[in-house]
Amino acid sequence: MRVPFRFIHAADLHLDSPFRGLSKVPSAVRERLRDSTLTALERLAAAACRDDIDFVVLAGDLYDTADRSLRAQLRMQKAMERLAAAGKQVFAVHGNHDPAGGRSARLRWPDTVHVFGTEEVGCMPAYTRRGELAAHVYGISYGTPSVRDNLASQYALRAGAPFHIALLHANVDGQEGYDDYAPCRLAELAGAGFDYWALGHIHDRRVLHEYPHVVYPGNTQGRSIRETGLKGAYRVSVAEGGSIDLDFFGLSDVLWLSCEVVAEESDGEQRLKDKLLDAAERARREADGRPAVVRLRLSGSGALLERLLRDREAEAWTAELRDWLGAPDERDDWVWVERIVVGTRRAALAGGAVEDGFLGELLQLAASASAAPAASRELLDEAAEPLRRHPRLRQWLDGQDAAQRAELVARAGQLAAVLLSEGGE
Repeated sequence: MRVPFRFIHAADLHLDSPFRGLSKVPSAVRERLRDSTLTALERLAAAACRDDIDFVVLAGDLYDTADRSLRAQLRMQKAMERLAAAGKQVFAVHGNHDPAGGRSARLRWPDTVHVFGTEEVGCMPAYTRRGELAAHVYGISYGTPSVRDNLASQYALRAGAPFHIALLHANVDGQEGYDDYAPCRLAELAGAGFDYWALGHIHDRRVLHEYPHVVYPGNTQGRSIRETGLKGAYRVSVAEGGSIDLDFFGLSDVLWLSCEVVAEESDGEQRLKDKLLDAAERARREADGRPAVVRLRLSGSGALLERLLRDREAEAWTAELRDWLGAPDERDDWVWVERIVVGTRRAALAGGAVEDGFLGELLQLAASASAAPAASRELLDEAAEPLRRHPRLRQWLDGQDAAQRAELVARAGQLAAVLLSEGGE
């Protein structure tokens, strides 16, 4: 007999993520970011205890590294004990960032917590707070950081439960921008007989299919400018008749935001300052009481904008803008400008004006390469080959992901267009 129940589906907590590159930011920003993934976990546990929730499922990458930090493990233990005291079961799998083979502290976990093993897909009963059988929960953990096998093909229903939840850390249909771990197809999941696929690995929330539901909740806290907006988890309500309702709720302690600013030909320094400040205040309102790390994307046309692009004046504007917005330790809803990225309309116009010339060809190459991960890697590797002789620069180049490589190529194309259209070398 099916009974109504509710559970929380979360994934990709990445507890104690190091947030590299923060050495030059104020301590208030640095410490808030370093604690943000742990604060999101506390909010997750509080929501499960406060709301009418029967159990929690965690779909991998609970920790940020295989050799997880002691602080992260102790905070996780504290959250699990809090959930156990409230009578909430927890079911979890490990993903590519926190494979089961990583180093772990010898800690005691509540009996209400079940972490699935790595050898085969396990199955566990999940109960309502009243003790009624709500569902079977299935899962398998990564034993190593790189799992290329189709784990979904190993899942099979087991009789005896009115509802079936499959917990899986995987890339469904080769979602772009993410490693193709445990690859599988959406059609395969939809036809496997499960009622709900609780997925992890993709850091954006996505409902890939309904009835059966195939769902990514995204991560619980953004960790870079590539993970913008409010992050959180889903409350999943299952009615007696089998209908499913998804309710997303935010857990982010700090928001990462990207804001567009458009400059006109006639804009001078004061007008530009006003526009940048207005964009920062828009970001503050969007964050709705939370602190925010903001990237301002400045585009348009005019000599002032081209000077920012050519002479690296954007760095000076960034420093002044941070000063105008005030110290982060003076208010809780602070805004920290991560950087100002400059592009120009003139670069695009130049490409159209000389479509058959060298500049047009260069711009077309930059545009096509920035849109294709493999092409941007090839172009960047070729252009930066002389730099690879320097160990630290080589390490930095190798550490760029697809989005960062694309941005570097696009910005190089814009700068080249400005310089070449002026007759520069």
